[in-house]
Amino acid sequence: MGCTGTDEPPVGADAATATPRSPRRTVIVDDHELLRTGTRRILEEADDFAVVGEAGDAATARRVVAERRPELVIADIRLPDDNGIELARQLVAEDPDLTVVILSAYDDEHYVRAALAAGVSGYFLKTLPGTELVEGVRAACAGMAGPGGTPVGRGEKVGEGPSQPTAPLTSREEDVVRLVARGLPNKAIAGQLGISPRTVEGHLNHVFEKVGVTSRTELVHYALATRLLLGGGEGPADGAP
Repeated sequence: MGCTGTDEPPVGADAATATPRSPRRTVIVDDHELLRTGTRRILEEADDFAVVGEAGDAATARRVVAERRPELVIADIRLPDDNGIELARQLVAEDPDLTVVILSAYDDEHYVRAALAAGVSGYFLKTLPGTELVEGVRAACAGMAGPGGTPVGRGEKVGEGPSQPTAPLTSREEDVVRLVARGLPNKAIAGQLGISPRTVEGHLNHVFEKVGVTSRTELVHYALATRLLLGGGEGPADGAP
C-alpha cells in the first residue's frame, strides 16, 4: 500500500492534465480526544492527508486499521492497553508497506531507538509546531529526514541501541521491573510478590547496577527499549511508561 497516494504522473507530463495526488489515508491513535482532534485539524488543513479513522487505545487501533486500510498511522507512545511502539511493531509486521510514525511527549533516546527498531518511519514530539509536524510526517512518508523528528528508512540501524546488562536479570528482578513500570511503590510491589519492601529495594539496587541506570524512570525507559515489559511474569505494563 505505502504512504504514497495516487501514482506520480510521468516525468514531463503536462501539469494541466496530470492526475493530482490523492490525500494519504491516515489513522490517528491517541487516548486524548482533544489531541486527536488537534492532530486531525493540522493534517487536514495541509490538504494532502485524509483522516479516515481514530482510536483511543491499541485494540481499537488494530481494528480500525484492518477496516479502513490506511496508508499512514500516527500513534501516541502511551496508550491505556499497550504502548505505541509495540502497536507499531505489530502493524508494520502485518503490512510492511504501512507507514507508522510516533507522536510522543517523551524526548528520550531509548524510546527513539525502540521505535525505530520496531519499524516506525519517524518519531516526533507533541511540542512541534503544526507546520513542522506536517513537514516531518511528509518526510517520514518519503523515507527522508525531516524537521523536528527522526524519520529514517525501515531497517536502518541507529547507533548501538541500549547496552546489555552486565549480568542477566533473574525472573524475580524482571517481575519487580514490570511492577515498577506500572507505577507501584516498593511496599505495593512487596505485597504483590509476597516479599518484604527491603527485599524489593535490594532487587532494585541489583537491577540498577546490572543495567546501568540510576532512577526508576530510566529503568522503565530501558525496559521498554529492550522489550523487557513484554516478557512473562507479571505481564506487560499497561501503557507504560
